[in-house]
Amino acid sequence: MANSQITKKAMADALKELMKTKPLNKISVQDIVNKCGLNRQTFYYHFHDIFELLEWIYKKEAIEKISQYKNYEHWTEGFYQVFKYIEDNKLFCINTLNSLGREHLENYLYSVTYDLVIGVVYEISRNMKVKEKYKEFIANFYTLAFIGLIIQWMKKGMKEKPEKLIKDLNELIESNFMKALQKYELCD
Repeated sequence: MANSQITKKAMADALKELMKTKPLNKISVQDIVNKCGLNRQTFYYHFHDIFELLEWIYKKEAIEKISQYKNYEHWTEGFYQVFKYIEDNKLFCINTLNSLGREHLENYLYSVTYDLVIGVVYEISRNMKVKEKYKEFIANFYTLAFIGLIIQWMKKGMKEKPEKLIKDLNELIESNFMKALQKYELCD
């Protein structure tokens, strides 16, 4: 791993550790660099502000992990990985949700979920004549529904097991992608 990545990872680990006990809006750049033994200049060399670091964490730790699940056969596993990441990083994610950093969590969720869903939509519609705008509309619709489900799960204390949510979701969604695409096939 390159020195730059090691430094960014050290700052990311420091922020995540601090967020276990402090709200995000109470954490300063100085807190982060003190925690990982760096200086403020080093922080600002890599990140504009704490929110950029927060965004980097979500992209680096979570988004790259699910790239292999962007197909119909494995989309539920990809979605399960999203739930597991949140569950494994509960304090960090809940703190983000309840702070000004919420937008970064929602952007992460949107990015990772849309990527999964659009992969499935493209795969299913491979032999169909559906315009791009309708594929994107379907993917956006399901993405927003999934994000709502995840955020509600987080707000309710993450009590329900991800496996149960994925099972229920799969039963609800099974064949609905195809039905939605068929409705738009050959439209204007």
